[in-house]
Order: sequence, then structure tokens, then C-alpha cells
Amino acid sequence: MSWQPRNSIVVPIDFSESAADAIRTANELADDPSHVHLVHVLVPLDAVSPGVAFGQTSDETREKHVRTYAKEFFATAGIEETPFDVRFGHPGDEIIEYADSKQADLIVIPSHGFHGLKRFVLGSVAEQVIRHANCAVLVLRRRDAD
Repeated sequence: MSWQPRNSIVVPIDFSESAADAIRTANELADDPSHVHLVHVLVPLDAVSPGVAFGQTSDETREKHVRTYAKEFFATAGIEETPFDVRFGHPGDEIIEYADSKQADLIVIPSHGFHGLKRFVLGSVAEQVIRHANCAVLVLRRRDAD
């Protein structure tokens, strides 16, 4: 595997500091910042969830909230606002499908985001992506790793 600039890089984001680091790393590796594709995956809600059951929450309102929050996240992290996609489903599966759709030759993913216990060896989403992606995967080490 060459460490030369990449033509298509996918970065899954969960709005953690690790995700901001992954975006910066992808921008450094890319031929052009337009070759970096960001994706945020929302887990589908159960029909019996209170917000869904009472009609206050829908996929559209959740996506709108994520896009609004993304603008704040990019500004706070000092990252130029970058277009990104929002998908619905199981995070690992959706990241892999998204990378395939973008013909990605690299996925840059933090080893852990906001989910999982600090002492797990590797986050479950990162592990699934490593095992099933059809391209190279760069896993970034946690800042607070021992």
C-alpha cells in the first residue's frame, strides 16, 4: 500500500474530537480536499420510541438537526465546512456501502468515537469496517490511549 495522496477518502464522523482528527488526517492524505467524503450514520429509531410514537421525531427532523450541528462542529473544530452525507442504518454496514458508492481507496476512521468503553481494544464499528471494507482502512489511535 502506498502512502501517496488518495483519490477518494471516506471519513465517518460522529462529532467527537477523534472524528475531527480523522477529517484533518484525510485532508492531509488527499490529492484535493474535494476527494474527502464525510458521512454520518443515524441508527434507525424503533416505532415505539417516545419521540416517534408521538410524532415529534422523524428521520427528516433528525437529519436536519445533524446538518445544523455539523456546521457548529466544523466551526468549533477549526475545519472548513465540508459537505457530507447523512445515512440511516447500522453504522458499520452504511460506512462500507458509502465507501463503495464513492469508490473509496481509503477509509480513515478513529478507533473509538463516543461509543464503547474506554478499555475496549477496538470500537465495534471500526472493527466491522476493518473486517469488511473493500479498500484500505486507516485506524487512528485514541489520543488518550495508554
